[in-house]
Amino acid sequence: MDIETFRQRIDEIDTELVRLLNERAHCAVEVGKAKREAGTESVYSPDRERDVLEHVVAANEGPLTDRTLMAIWKEMMSGSLSLEKAVKVAYLGPEGSFSHLAAIEKFGQSVELLAVRDISSVFDQVARASADYGIVPVENTTGGAVRDTMECFLWVRGPIKVCAEMALPIHQNLLSKTTLERVTKVYSKPQVFDQCRQWLMTNCPRADLVAVGSTAEAALLASRIEGTAAIASSMAAQMYGLDILNPAIEDNPQNQTRFLVLGRESAKRTGRDKTCLLFSVVDKAGALVEVLDIFRRWGINMTKIESHPSSAKTWEYCFFVDVEGHAEDENVRGAMAEAREHCRQLEVLGSFPVAVSAE
Repeated sequence: MDIETFRQRIDEIDTELVRLLNERAHCAVEVGKAKREAGTESVYSPDRERDVLEHVVAANEGPLTDRTLMAIWKEMMSGSLSLEKAVKVAYLGPEGSFSHLAAIEKFGQSVELLAVRDISSVFDQVARASADYGIVPVENTTGGAVRDTMECFLWVRGPIKVCAEMALPIHQNLLSKTTLERVTKVYSKPQVFDQCRQWLMTNCPRADLVAVGSTAEAALLASRIEGTAAIASSMAAQMYGLDILNPAIEDNPQNQTRFLVLGRESAKRTGRDKTCLLFSVVDKAGALVEVLDIFRRWGINMTKIESHPSSAKTWEYCFFVDVEGHAEDENVRGAMAEAREHCRQLEVLGSFPVAVSAE
């Protein structure tokens, strides 16, 4: 067949795709109506999202990659979500931050994205129901835990629950309106400087490193102040009119940041879930070991444990833990009930589906 024949076939397929997409959207609207009639507040269902994406990946026979199809379906689900309800998602701004990128990748372009000044404001927006959801960074493969997020979990009040997770590949870029040789000051977040430490020591040894609240704020400053640069995303370069002097300057090429989605209720069980816990132990020798052994005896795999100073008492620590399973699973419930006997506090921060990987 010649080119025109193939193009004609593509046009026919596109027409059919439009019809099918709108048919799918009509079905989504009916699902939304049924939810409202049942008194369900949430329109975003992380458990259903996982089912859909797993089905898409399983059905894929190529040549399109799983990542490509997942991106298409996420955007399609975003559009369907907006037909059910105007959904607002808070993130650490300004526009162009990596949190902004994460919010777009997770929720698509059809929701309302609300940029806020700091991570605590993301929690506050969700707690006060000014936003339906929030997205916050929790850990990075190079810099480790995001302490601001952990601190917020300690003081937050209100019905906030972790309801989803995602991992975003992070590529740090040096952005400026000047040349590398003329850069005297570099703006970014402290965690970003950690991720690019070796590159900066080699290529910008004399530049002052100035910490700011977000990578997007760094890009904004670099766009206004002569002789400065920012380390931020390529999206920030476009938004603030900066040149990418050096792309991908992170020391670890596998650099990723894990984000948590905040809502007002946990996700439903899927059979492949995680649960985030926060606990502190009584002040006695071996107390932490006793708690950890309880989870071992109940057959629960602990995938992460992170200590953080407690705000209740000097030199006392609390622990953030991720375990495999849902808080409603029998073994998880049993382990938590037993562990509470050895803890000052034990809170479920949320249960959610394990993120679907496109690898």
